[in-house]
Amino acid sequence: MIQIGNFFFKYRNILFIFLYLLLFVPSPPLFGEHALGPHYYWFPIVTGLMVTFAGQLIRGGTIGLQYIIRGGVDKKVYADKLVTEGVFSHVRNPLYVGNVLMLLGVGILANSMIYTLVIMPVFLFIYQCIVLAEENFLRQKFGVQFEEYTQRVHRWIPSLKGIGVTFSSMEFHWKRWLIKEYNTQFIWLCGIALILLFRYPELTDGNTVLRNSLAVAFILVFAVYYFYVRYMKKSRKWPAD
Repeated sequence: MIQIGNFFFKYRNILFIFLYLLLFVPSPPLFGEHALGPHYYWFPIVTGLMVTFAGQLIRGGTIGLQYIIRGGVDKKVYADKLVTEGVFSHVRNPLYVGNVLMLLGVGILANSMIYTLVIMPVFLFIYQCIVLAEENFLRQKFGVQFEEYTQRVHRWIPSLKGIGVTFSSMEFHWKRWLIKEYNTQFIWLCGIALILLFRYPELTDGNTVLRNSLAVAFILVFAVYYFYVRYMKKSRKWPAD
């Protein structure tokens, strides 16, 4: 599994986008009218949005408090130091936990049985392999320090104990959050808007003109956000560190 993890580590940045595209694979519904009634669609909408936004909040909290360089070196696992502060003191892989929740949430939002019950388990297997590869590197480099860390903090299950103290005792860098996340957020938000508008015609009363107009409007708003943050980053008006 470590070798599999090392392989997928090279491509993990495009993995999110690839898995996002799989949302549009035709699938039987995860939730249907026969079980939840004529307004069944509110259940996947509300549940999916709650789960996917929880994932982004976890990523935002992680990056805003204690950022960890995710790029590796030469597409291989690498770390200068063992990061155990911020959200990393509550779960060892908060960025990956955030990714899992973001993708699971949009799968539920899309009401896709195939995505939620087939693609997500494959995704979890890949991430488990990546994490094992990273842990193998960290164990070899940091030894006892890393072992002690693994004894205190779970790999996947976050602990909320002391989370308030964590946030109150550290400065939250919201600009860093936006700079590091605006690419992901743009794709993610566009996907959410398109799923809501095209998967649930009930939200626009079947009015295709209104649906298409809203789709264009949302994408334009998200594009303005994308290019504004990109400009602030490239012009160095917002520091990235």
